[in-house]
Amino acid sequence: MDFSGKVAVITGGASGMGAATVRQFTAANGQAIIVDRNAELAAQVAAETGAIAMIGDVSDSTFCDQVIESAVAKFGQLNILINAAGIIVRSNGVGTSDEQWHRIMNVNVSGTFFMCRGAIQHMLKQDDGGSIVNFGSIWGDLGAAGVAAYCASKGAVHNLTRALALDHAQDNIRINAVCPGEVNTPMIQSERSEAVTPELMARLASTVPMGRLADPAEIAKVALFIASDEASYMTGSLVNVDAGFTAR
Repeated sequence: MDFSGKVAVITGGASGMGAATVRQFTAANGQAIIVDRNAELAAQVAAETGAIAMIGDVSDSTFCDQVIESAVAKFGQLNILINAAGIIVRSNGVGTSDEQWHRIMNVNVSGTFFMCRGAIQHMLKQDDGGSIVNFGSIWGDLGAAGVAAYCASKGAVHNLTRALALDHAQDNIRINAVCPGEVNTPMIQSERSEAVTPELMARLASTVPMGRLADPAEIAKVALFIASDEASYMTGSLVNVDAGFTAR
C-alpha cells in the first residue's frame, strides 16, 4: 500500500496496535498525527516515524475537535481516521465500580464517537470523502467472562460503526471496524490479578487456534488495508483478525 499524499489521525498511537499502525502508515509514505495521553511514548513514536504528536484525552470532545481542526489547518486535508485508543477493566459486572464503568465508556465509546463526529464533519467537505477505521474487538460480539465493561464498550463501538457507515454510505465516507483477537500488547498484560509470566502468556496463546498471540503489526496491516482505497467497496464491515478464534 502507498499512502503518499494521505493524512491520518491515529488515536492511541503511542503504544500497542496504535503505534504499530503509525509505523506502518508512515512507512507507506503517509503523514500521521498521533493522538495519545502518554506524552513520553508519543514523542518517541513521533521521533521514530516523523509523525506529529498531539497530547490529550479522547474522552474530551473539545480536545477531539481541536485535533481534527489542527490536522486540517496544518495539512489542508484529513483522509483517514483510525480510532485505536482504548482501555480495559478486568472485572465482572458486580466488581465494576461506577468510576470504572464511566471511564471505559468515556474512552472507548465516547472517544470513538467524538473523533468520528469531528472527522466526518470535515470529510463531508472534501470531494474525495475519507475513511474511518474503529478498533473493535472479538469480545464486542462474543462476550467474555471477567471483562463486562470492556465487552459492552466494544459492542457499542461495533454498532456505532455500522450506524455511521449507513449514515454516510452515499457521502464517499467509508466507516469500518477491525476486531482483533488476542494481541501481544501492553493491554493484554495490564490489570491482571496474577503475575504476567511467560507461562501466563503461553496459556493465553494456547486458547488461540493458531497457537500464538498476534503481533500488533499484523493487526495494523489489516486496519490500513481497510482504510486504503483498495477497500473501496467496504463500509459497515466488522473484520475479525483473530487467528480463527471466532470460527469455532
